[in-house]
Amino acid sequence: MKPTQTVSAFLTAFGSRDVETALSVVDDSVRVDIHPTGLREGSTAELRAFLTETVTAFPDLIVTVKNLIETGSVVTAELKVEGTQAAGYLGAINQEKHLDVDQAWRFTVSGDRITGVDAYWCQNQLYRRLAVKRLDQITLV
Repeated sequence: MKPTQTVSAFLTAFGSRDVETALSVVDDSVRVDIHPTGLREGSTAELRAFLTETVTAFPDLIVTVKNLIETGSVVTAELKVEGTQAAGYLGAINQEKHLDVDQAWRFTVSGDRITGVDAYWCQNQLYRRLAVKRLDQITLV
């Protein structure tokens, strides 16, 4: 399987809110960095927790892949994540706000397994969309 196919399988499952299927292409020794959340050198458990929190908070989750760029064993995915908040998410209480945030995820693939995940987005934009007024003390607008 090509690296883009492995990443596509992960993102398709994530967009379908199927965390276990998404994780089925992730290596047990994966290194996960979700930069906006401060997660560095996380594992499968932290990736599972993040994906689960996302699909729980956004029951109408839509993950739109805009572009996949394969450079050897590295695949960069440009995507949009959107949905309507139905539960607390990354410290923001549920305000039933619609969220749409452009993101870039970089995957390292070995064989047919994802061995590295780096996720990036503007955390300030995410908080604004969820109606968070202050970043030093999460409050609502």
